[in-house]
Amino acid sequence: MSKSIREIKEEFEKADREKVSLLYEQYAKDNRNGVINLIAKYKKREEKFQEEIKRIEKMSFYERENYAEKYICGIDEVGRGPLAGPVVAGAVILPKDEMILYLNDSKKLSEKKREELYDVIMEKAIATGIGIVSPARIDEINILQATYEAMRIAICHLKIKPTLLLNDAVTIPEVDIPQIPIVKGDGKSVSIAAASIIAKVTRDRLMKEYDKVIPGYDFASNKGYGSATHIQALKENGATPIHRKTFITNFI
Repeated sequence: MSKSIREIKEEFEKADREKVSLLYEQYAKDNRNGVINLIAKYKKREEKFQEEIKRIEKMSFYERENYAEKYICGIDEVGRGPLAGPVVAGAVILPKDEMILYLNDSKKLSEKKREELYDVIMEKAIATGIGIVSPARIDEINILQATYEAMRIAICHLKIKPTLLLNDAVTIPEVDIPQIPIVKGDGKSVSIAAASIIAKVTRDRLMKEYDKVIPGYDFASNKGYGSATHIQALKENGATPIHRKTFITNFI
């Protein structure tokens, strides 16, 4: 007696990728629509998985090109544009012998996916560092210099000194480590993508905490960017201690 479609589905769900390939062969001659559709679904999933491997391999180009370097570190920042909150930089040294799938520019990932990848990165990375520069410091030295400062802090917080930096677009001054600036690097380098993810998740979590103690500006949702709700609150209630005074002159 042949197995029910439900039983076959359970087999596929429990099988690892190697076993799934054997299940394709086992049920290849089963002409029931449910089985045919099930096999098609898992083959499509496998195609997407292989496409993701190729995408990550492409994003590992700069890491492969500089493989001789012992510790390659990706650097990226988030929060240059908001009206409120800090600028945050991330620094990540990934292992050379392990592929982390689904890394990408943090802006292209859902919040759920960023949180998932944050945990993977923090678990598997050789070293990570975060640099945070306050709104007051941004007002004092300007956002570009504050961004550089956040990046330098992130590098200093690594437990291992990198031998090469892969940066998203910029060359960081006052750093004695060789650097390669890569335009739109968070979409071209797995190391920079990882840095962008941990920086983004860290900053978003901070803004959610600020929202709890400074209600009314919708920081949990807008993360300090100039949404309509945020700008209206600024006009009605004025600036908070986490606003960048040099960014809000047009609103108050």
